[in-house]
Amino acid sequence: MKKRIYTDAVSEPRPKMWSNCLVSGDLFFVSGLTARSNDLVTIEGNNAYDQSKIIFSKIQSYVEAAGGQMDDILKMTIFVTNMADNEGVWRARAEVFNGDFPACSLVEVSALASPQILVEIEAMGRLGCSSV
Repeated sequence: MKKRIYTDAVSEPRPKMWSNCLVSGDLFFVSGLTARSNDLVTIEGNNAYDQSKIIFSKIQSYVEAAGGQMDDILKMTIFVTNMADNEGVWRARAEVFNGDFPACSLVEVSALASPQILVEIEAMGRLGCSSV
């Protein structure tokens, strides 16, 4: 059985598009999130570090709404429009995780949903598996 998770911190997509977060048993899946504000128009953060901080905050809202914590994340996929932005992404990530860092793929893409979006991050994990 799966359950859709909601949080006031993130706007939901239009119906029949996708789910931002699903839980099945003790597994959770967070769709790729960006630094788009809740008005779904404005992009927050002018660089990859600031955008990553915003995105990790959104992911944290979903993970906590599901009953977990950030260190329950086991795998992330991070999409960047410029591989040179990896330092900013890693810096933001280091400010969020306490235990073992999740397994992670960093992928450079030619574009994301808007030219101002520099980073998109998706995450999955298991509730209660934190190493801290």
